[in-house]
Amino acid sequence: MSDKLVQRLQAIDALRGLVILLMLLDHVRETFFLHKQLSDPIDVAHTDPALFISRTLAHLCAPVFVFLTGLSAALYQQKKQSREAVSLFLLKRGVVLIALELTLVNFAWTFSFPPEVLYLQVIWAIGLSMLALSALLWLPLWAIAAVGVLLVAGHNLLDGIHAAPGSPWHLPWAILHDRGWIEIGDTLRMRTSYPLLPWVGVIALGYCAGQLWQPGWRSAQRGRALFAAAAGLLGLFAALRLINGYGEKPWQAGATLGESAMAFFNITKYPPSLLFLCLTLGVGLTLLALFERVEEKSRFIGWLAVFGSAPMFFYLLHLYVLKALYLLAEARWGKNQGDWFGFDAVWQLWLCMLALALLLWWPVRRFSRLKQQRRDIRWLKYF
Repeated sequence: MSDKLVQRLQAIDALRGLVILLMLLDHVRETFFLHKQLSDPIDVAHTDPALFISRTLAHLCAPVFVFLTGLSAALYQQKKQSREAVSLFLLKRGVVLIALELTLVNFAWTFSFPPEVLYLQVIWAIGLSMLALSALLWLPLWAIAAVGVLLVAGHNLLDGIHAAPGSPWHLPWAILHDRGWIEIGDTLRMRTSYPLLPWVGVIALGYCAGQLWQPGWRSAQRGRALFAAAAGLLGLFAALRLINGYGEKPWQAGATLGESAMAFFNITKYPPSLLFLCLTLGVGLTLLALFERVEEKSRFIGWLAVFGSAPMFFYLLHLYVLKALYLLAEARWGKNQGDWFGFDAVWQLWLCMLALALLLWWPVRRFSRLKQQRRDIRWLKYF
């Protein structure tokens, strides 16, 4: 791999690393703040602004990660010069991610075996999106872009369509667009937390954006293109939010400026609305352009890139570390928040996240180096 391509990958890995840390913050919240559950969209009137900000920052995670998955597939194709090789890699890795979601990831959340509930969350969505992209990339680039735009911009038109349990359409529709429960016999239920259609659109657009990393593009040109795309997405978000008529529940101004701002940025993640994706991808593209601009001058970019270079390893590691910490805390201090052990304040979530980030950086760096040094161990590349 050329030095120039490695430099380009560092900015991408750094952005992936940043959203991984925001994901860590959100999972700390889901571990130690269970006594203050959040709805989707958030009930602004009854939510601490600090908690709202923390959750909204975490909204960047899934869209940016799925987008970068598509972008990385385009870079992998640039390296391999073979559409067939990329399609096969996406197919195999997608299957691996789905298998991990159904086994190690779900067990980390529930600590229940055999499971009574399977939560089909972000790893499931990324895996299925990779399977979809493995088929889509055989289309012309313009067709892939059209599919991406159609799914991202148009899926909210399907919000009013539902399939009742017992209907032959219930299972596929719950997977594709309508978040809900799937009953598997009398002892197992599945929760489709991440309906698929918009995520396929995001990964398709990420693949198309990967063309900006072709050898003919200079860094300054790419930066301008990324900033322009980000401005367009953020402008579309603002316009649609002011129109207050598509893809989101209408917002209303609050009694204070802070309440009004929270209402304006209170967007739906399950499934991700057009406004949700415009805002998060707009911010993500801005950060990517900034990271490319400063990557050679900033040690922090290199520090973040370590997390982004071994994402699946970090994902599994942090889930089990959080579960272990929760069990130890509950055994030591008991259930101090009703049915749960939990923190008292949002700042404690941030402190815990920062401490875990510093602690987990070392094993992640070691695993990342192992991936680079032992390319003969093929399964390592899936992590």
